[in-house]
Amino acid sequence: MPASPASVSAAQTVAVVAFDGISPFHLSVPCLVFGQEMAGPGMPRFRLLVCAPQAGPLRTPAGFRIDGVRRLSALVGADIVIIPSWHSPTAPGYQPPPEALLKALRAAHRRGARIVGLCLGAFVLAEAGLLDGRPATTHWALAPVFAQRYPQVALRPDVLYVDDGDVLTSAGTAAGIDCCLHLLRTEHGAEVANHLARRLVVAPHRQGGQAQYVEQPLPASGAGHRLSGVLEWVQQHLDRAHSLDDLARRALLSRRSFTRHFRQVTGTTVGRWLLNQRLALAQRQLESTHRSIEQIAADTGFGSAASLRQHFAAAFRVPPSLYRREFRAN
Repeated sequence: MPASPASVSAAQTVAVVAFDGISPFHLSVPCLVFGQEMAGPGMPRFRLLVCAPQAGPLRTPAGFRIDGVRRLSALVGADIVIIPSWHSPTAPGYQPPPEALLKALRAAHRRGARIVGLCLGAFVLAEAGLLDGRPATTHWALAPVFAQRYPQVALRPDVLYVDDGDVLTSAGTAAGIDCCLHLLRTEHGAEVANHLARRLVVAPHRQGGQAQYVEQPLPASGAGHRLSGVLEWVQQHLDRAHSLDDLARRALLSRRSFTRHFRQVTGTTVGRWLLNQRLALAQRQLESTHRSIEQIAADTGFGSAASLRQHFAAAFRVPPSLYRREFRAN
């Protein structure tokens, strides 16, 4: 459960595992979210350690090298361990994760660290056996390879990220940002994650169950412009009932065109998107207000406390009252 920023006394240690040939972008994602560049008043502080299975400097595809990385012993005291990527298993000369790294990950997991595999980092977690019998995701393009190599993992190839408590995995590239912001949110609350998202100029919260592949963006005019206005309006009026026909009329589109454009823009259905927005608003109200469950259910459009409890527990594996209680206890 997340902790209030004011209550965080000791900095959490976040260990990010790099390797020779790592993409600078993939490495930068957790470093931006948990590094001190974005820190400020009211924000939690992290002790960020970049380590590698081999001594540096590490080469990158961009042509420069990364120096100053630590050895794997940095994982020993880490609260969170992140594998931001790994070599593509279909590339010539593929290098599997070394046994020293796998042993270090297993040891960190046994002592209670949260382990995160972003993009192809999920392959490393699977190789370590940390995903056996658990749901996970990875980059959609290599999902068939992953499924063939690790049939014991419950692969979910069409989602942005999967939070299975002590182990998290994400799809590729930008989904890594979503996963890291989600992790920050679960540890320190919605306001902290939203503040950082604004500084990064990215969406503050995308539910992990959203599709990772969006067909194509719509232009900022015509149907795309009208749809954007409808989405903003709905987010401001989540307490109301919204039918597909009503939203299509508001966007000046036919039902069929609205449905097609909506999936192109959001990667999901109208019903799923509405549910995700309502759940996110319920989380924010549970964390930051004293409103009753009944009032929050009305504010978020669930209609009844029973409906809110049902959907909230299904999404987060905890009832809203316990979510609020544990958040405030932390």
